[in-house]
Amino acid sequence: MAVPKKKTSKSKRNMRKATWKHKATVAAQKALSLGKSVLTGRSHSFVYPSNEEEEEE
Repeated sequence: MAVPKKKTSKSKRNMRKATWKHKATVAAQKALSLGKSVLTGRSHSFVYPSNEEEEEE
């Protein structure tokens, strides 16, 4: 016979939401940082075609 599960406390629910939102914030910061480094030309960890190579082809 089916038995209902125990209710999750508000604090556990809030902790899960906070973790989920924090992961999104960190991902957004990394994306912004990568975008800034690509625009300034100082990125070393991201490979992309430069304008010079595109003009030669």
